Amino acid sequence: MYKAITWEVREHTGILTLNRPDRLNALDYTMREEIAEVVRKAEYDTDVWTLIITGTGRGFCSGANLAGRGPGGGTGDAGERLEAVFNPLMIKMRDLAVPLVTAVNGPAAGVGCSLALMGDIVVCAESGYFLQAFGRIGLVPDGGSTWMLPRMIGKARAMEMMLLAEKIPAAQALDWGLVNRVVPDADLMSTAIALAKKLADGPASIGMIRKLVWQSLDLDHTGALDAERWTQKDAGSTADFAEGVKAFLEKRPAQFTGA
Repeated sequence: MYKAITWEVREHTGILTLNRPDRLNALDYTMREEIAEVVRKAEYDTDVWTLIITGTGRGFCSGANLAGRGPGGGTGDAGERLEAVFNPLMIKMRDLAVPLVTAVNGPAAGVGCSLALMGDIVVCAESGYFLQAFGRIGLVPDGGSTWMLPRMIGKARAMEMMLLAEKIPAAQALDWGLVNRVVPDADLMSTAIALAKKLADGPASIGMIRKLVWQSLDLDHTGALDAERWTQKDAGSTADFAEGVKAFLEKRPAQFTGA
């Protein structure tokens, strides 16, 4: 069905796998369109309560596919593709209604780095690494990394990562706070699936929490308090909240349904 990705749903977890291992899963227009289609599908599929993104083969995503741009990087507006292709995808992923786990196998470079760091939970294999390589090819970071990285790791480390264009291996990424877990390569998907299942087993408010956190990055303290107030109204009207309170009073595990 898909040319550049695979898609399956296991126990309320959607698994989206970038599937062009011969190109280290370089992101081109076809792959972007298929990712966007699956993300839209996941938004409206009542059987999908959480989402995993990973890659096939030796790499998560080596960045944008530069093939065919011609000698010297091509001609025309290099930012046009961002506006038309990559930026809408990043916005769609930011606005997901379900939590997102990224499982980083091998390199996550260029826009692939941004894609990996969009995860609410980022699990990285020991062989994984992150690379902002734009300075090596005469371009600037994209995929929202100039906004994301200073907020994740601070200005000094973000500058180092983007200006020096050096690999940030898994252990360093964990130390810097880029990722949540580093695991042996063989344990990557089992760990990601276990974390995704834990999120999927949670209440509907899990998706609300991830949206609040994303919103908070652009709000002042008063704005965050106001966003919490109105989101709490929505959370308090869910069946999951009623079940959570009932389970607490009855001293038993809650059985959430995501509604």
